[in-house]
This record gives sequence, C-alpha cells and structure tokens, in this order.
Amino acid sequence: MQQTQSQPWINAGTLASIQEKGHKIIHGGIAVFYHEEQVYAVDNRCPHLGFPLHMGSLCDGILTCHWHHARFDVCSGGTLDPWADDVPSYEVKVEKEVVWVNPHPKQTNSIEKYKLRLREGLEQNLGLVIAKAVVGLVEAGVPATEIMEVGIKFGTVYGRGWNSGLTILTAMANVLPKLDKAATILALYQGLLHVARNSSGAAARHLLKPLPGADVPFERLTEWYRNCIEVRDTQGAERVLLTAIHQGTSLEQLSEMMLMAVTDHFYLDGGHTFDFHNKAYEAIGLIGEAHTDQTLTSLVRLLANPTRSEELHQWQSPVDLVDPLKEVFAQLDSFSLAEPFTDISAADEVRIVKQLLSDEPLETVNLVTELLNSGVHPAHLAQLVTLAAAERIVGFHTQNDFGDWISVLHTFTYNHAVHERLRRSNHPLLIRAIYHGLIRIYLDRFLNIPSAQRPDASAVPAVDTTNPERLLEILDQRQQVNEAARWTAGFLHAGGDPNALLNTLGHALLREDAEFHSFQMYEAAVVEYELWATRNDAFAIRAGETMLLAATRYLAAHAPTPREQPHIARIATRLHRGERLFEEA
Repeated sequence: MQQTQSQPWINAGTLASIQEKGHKIIHGGIAVFYHEEQVYAVDNRCPHLGFPLHMGSLCDGILTCHWHHARFDVCSGGTLDPWADDVPSYEVKVEKEVVWVNPHPKQTNSIEKYKLRLREGLEQNLGLVIAKAVVGLVEAGVPATEIMEVGIKFGTVYGRGWNSGLTILTAMANVLPKLDKAATILALYQGLLHVARNSSGAAARHLLKPLPGADVPFERLTEWYRNCIEVRDTQGAERVLLTAIHQGTSLEQLSEMMLMAVTDHFYLDGGHTFDFHNKAYEAIGLIGEAHTDQTLTSLVRLLANPTRSEELHQWQSPVDLVDPLKEVFAQLDSFSLAEPFTDISAADEVRIVKQLLSDEPLETVNLVTELLNSGVHPAHLAQLVTLAAAERIVGFHTQNDFGDWISVLHTFTYNHAVHERLRRSNHPLLIRAIYHGLIRIYLDRFLNIPSAQRPDASAVPAVDTTNPERLLEILDQRQQVNEAARWTAGFLHAGGDPNALLNTLGHALLREDAEFHSFQMYEAAVVEYELWATRNDAFAIRAGETMLLAATRYLAAHAPTPREQPHIARIATRLHRGERLFEEA
C-alpha cells in the first residue's frame, strides 16, 4: 500500500511484529500498542512531562506512565488525571496483516480547548496545565488581553476580592510591549499562576443586588458610598456601587467615587489599597467593561478593615504630620485645577525633588500646596513625587535590614499608582493621595542613611552594549546590587538600547520565582521610564535612568531563586514544540 496525499498513512509494520513485543515506536514519535487483540496508537510523549509512554504499562485498557503515574484510556487518549492532559491518539487500521497509522491525531488542540484547559488549570491551581495553555494560546496568536481576560474573570469571581495575583497579572499585561515572545509567555504564565494560587480553595463570590428601581443622582451615591466605607459597611457599599454601575456611570466617575473613599483616610494598608484600585481600573481598560461589576466589587472587601496610617504613631510623633495635612485638605476645593496648567521648569523640578527628599516634611507640604495653588498639573507633581520615591530605592544601602526593601518599594509603587490615576482625573479629593505619598517618602528617609552611592556612569568600565544578557550573568550571584547598578549605568552611558535593557530586566524578573513586590517594581519602573522618555532634556534623561537603576537594584537584591516556575514554563514550551524531553540512550 502506497502513501498518498489523500491517504497519508504510516506503515507501522506487520501485526505479528507488534504482537511479539506488545508495542512499537514509529515515525513521528507515535507509540503503537497491541492490547486485548486490538491495535492502538498514541503520542509516545506523556503530555504531563514528556516521558516515553512505551516504557509504561498497559492493563485493562489503561496506559500508565511510570514516572508520575498519569493514566490514559489507550483508545481515546483521555486522561483520568486532569493534571496530565489528554494524550493525542491516532486512527489505526490493519490490512493484510500490516498495521497502518494515520499521522494526524483524532483530536487537535483548538483555541477554545486551550482556553478551557486554562480555566481548568486556574480552578485546580495546576501550574503546568496553566503554562501549557498559555504557550498554546500565545503560539496560536491569541491576543494577550484575551488570555488575561480569562484570569481576571476567574480571579474576581472565585477569589476573596482583588488580590496580589490579579495585580501581578494586570501589571504584566501592561509591560508586554517591552518583552519578547519568550518573556511574554513567562509574564502571562506567572500572572495567571498567582491568580490561581490566590483563589485556591475559595468559593464563588456572589454579588449583591443594586438598589431596586433606583434613580439616585451620582453625587448622592458617592456620598452614600463614602459613608458606608467610613463605618466599614462593605455590604452597603457594594449595593451602592452596583447601583452606580447599573445606572450607566462611566468608569472614570466610578474610579473617582471609589478613590475618594480610599483617600478619606491616609495611606491605607501601606499603599496597597490605592494601588490595587488602580490596577483593577487598568484591568478593565485592557479587557473591556463587560466584567466591570465583578471587578470593581472585588475591591470593596479591601476596605473592610484596612490600616489607617493617620492612626499610626510615626505619622503623629515626633512631628505631627496629620493635622497639617487635614488643614490643607480643607482648602482643596479652592485650588486652581483647570486648564491652562502652569509648567514647571527643569530647574524647579530639581528643587522640588530635593525638597521631597529632605527631612523637612512641613516645608514640603507647603511647597506642594503653593505649586498646586499656582496651577501646576497634579499629575506632574505626582510624577515628581514618584521620582523622589525611586531615588529612595537607588539610595537604599545594603546595610539596611533586607526586609526594608519592601518599605521603599511600597512608597514607590503607591506613588506610581497615584500618578497613573491623576493622569486621568484631577478631582480635588484625589489630590490628597499626593500628600500621603510625600509623607511616606519623608518617613523612609532613614533608609538612605547612609545613602548608597549612585553609580557614576563615566567611571564605569566599558560595557558591551551588544550583550545585555551580561546583566543576567551578574544576577546569577546573590546580592550583586551595586555591581548590577554599575553595569546598568555603564550600559546607558555607552549608548545601549533602553528597550533591550527593559527586555533583559523583564527576563531577570520572570526567570525567578519572584514574589509579588518584584512584579510591582518592574512594571512601575517601566511605565514611569516610558513617560520620562517622552522628553529629551537632561532632567528627564536622568529621571529615566533613575527608574532603570531602581528596578535593577531591587531585582538584584531578590535574585537568584530556585527558578522552579520558569522551568515549568520551559517544559511546557518544549512539549508544545514537539521536542523529545526524555529519549532512550
């Protein structure tokens, strides 16, 4: 029998030869089995981790892989173990005592099948299943926002409210334009994996109902929402929020309403509350507003019992930082917050950042108030406050307690979130968030005593700008914080491509078993760098360098790790490509 285009069957040999040994491996890595007087064919690679199935056992129609004991129906390829995936099976026929196998599997992996497997991986918190689904979807050309949408919908329904996993996923979606395909797969996989972990074991979250037949003015709904949050009544707040959503309130109005409540108190939960709100709005911006009610209500639980920083000793003593801010906040409605806005010169930017980093908090508050009163755009001030927070990371000395990296990180990512929101809204009450952030910069001042020396790029040995991977080699060793920063400074000074550096920093993050804050650090630094890069003056160039140095130092401090999660993603990629992970000698 000859192979033709219309009938491309593979000659697997005589039936007797397969009966004699019980199995045979043929072209294309297909395993042919003789069992219970029938012939079956499946892919020889166990879909779990790629081990050769012909080395397993076949009993009562069940083919078992001996490495992790995944079990498969030898006829259909279906698995009894959801963590293993189905193994592709092939049609077989016997003609004149010769066995022929169709090289095309009976079932093919479609986009919908990959999405289904992704949901199953999320439901069962199975990292390898999630990784395989992500690889399949990316290789099939599915837009990253569609992949992300699966995770956002799952995490907001089955999680315990908006959480770090959903924040990581959204942050990684924001930086995908700066990453190559390999890093894109890792970014989506890591984000989805953290969503699964945060949602593991949680029941579905059922929404309350909006107020019946309500036609309440938005201003009144805002008042009700803030009052509910003030007394920690999250159920009442959820009903009010859902009422506003169902009345067709715009996303920007909803964000203002919710963030007014967040900023009614100071720096809630170390900045996480504001940051998480910002990420939820960004997620909706990426995936669309069809899931707005489930996404935004997932934030309400964050306000049930957050730490209110004005109640903390350090905000009240030895310097009372609370009452002076309350006096300023009482004047916010009188500020000039309409176009045309007043520009800030580069010289004034230097002066402002210097003041933000000083040990004179009340003078800093007065300066910011003067600038706002003079018509400076709140977002421009927020950008400078974020820059000052990044300077704290650049100046963070490694003699500090290791855990204090998170203190300067929180201040930076909080101020980045404030900057992002004020780029979209300059509502007077949201401007309170700028003041909360600048006080945190003041409170972090001791973490720059002594201050780490900023690398002098002109004094750094020559850096090969064609080899940005050198940074990864440096980060293969522990605590190469200053060495990595020197390399980054030298790379930029030598004219290295910032985009290549951003991609390399992305790999530095994604090849590790990174914890939540490292993802926050990278994303905030990338976004802030891109905003400074729209200018080409000396101050903006230095500010952009500050962002890259801050990211480099933070990632270097938290590397290397065992790198287990990226290893799983690499296995998933190799399996998708059909590579033989485990061959007999």
